[in-house]
Amino acid sequence: MPLNQRIINATKALRRDVNKLTFADPVTHIYNPLDYAWAAHQQYLEQFANTPKRILFLGMNPGPWGMAQTGVPFGEIAAARDFLNINAAIKKPKNEHPKRPVLGLDCPRSEVSGRRLWGLFADRYKTADAFFADHFVANYCPLVFMESSARNRTPDKLPAHESAPLFDACDKHLIKLIELLQPQWVIGVGQFARKRALATLENHITNHPKKNTLYHILEKINVGTILHPSPASPAANRGWDAAATQQLTDLNLW
Repeated sequence: MPLNQRIINATKALRRDVNKLTFADPVTHIYNPLDYAWAAHQQYLEQFANTPKRILFLGMNPGPWGMAQTGVPFGEIAAARDFLNINAAIKKPKNEHPKRPVLGLDCPRSEVSGRRLWGLFADRYKTADAFFADHFVANYCPLVFMESSARNRTPDKLPAHESAPLFDACDKHLIKLIELLQPQWVIGVGQFARKRALATLENHITNHPKKNTLYHILEKINVGTILHPSPASPAANRGWDAAATQQLTDLNLW
């Protein structure tokens, strides 16, 4: 079976796992782009998850104006459409918040984090094929959480009884993604993603036999981080491109 199809199957399993979970107030709306934007996400995987990678960039979860709109991690509209050539139809989530409508590639808003991330990759590599020859971008968690006010609620703010089963599902998928893509490095885009990558790898290595083939893949993985490109970060607003490039240079990756 082709690599991209194996990753598509693994992502479908993640979708099933997280759709079984429930979340309570203050979370009132949950978007799963792997449902309503599946056609676009599948197109992303088919095009770019077809070879092993040297570096896996790992984000936290979708933003309301990014992957929630396009089905692509850090899916800023112009980047998804013009750099990644995503053109699949985007449907609507079952319980849409009136202040966070899903308009797909017609969304007039731009996610700053995605614009910065994909903008850096496009400036450096010029084409998507050149970037994805060695890199891949994924999110740790596929769900968007919103409160009644439409305020975004990140996974790290969930109570333990809700985050534990969610993280279990996301950990399982991350291990599968690493097993299939076999990266040398996992780079957390921000500290949350770095910490989850470290915890996931350490837990799996500790609890699995050393003779296991996957064990030997995981024990060789390096974990690093780059500054999150969020506009909520003063450091990112002082020049995210240069800061992220320097961090990757310091790791001898760029």
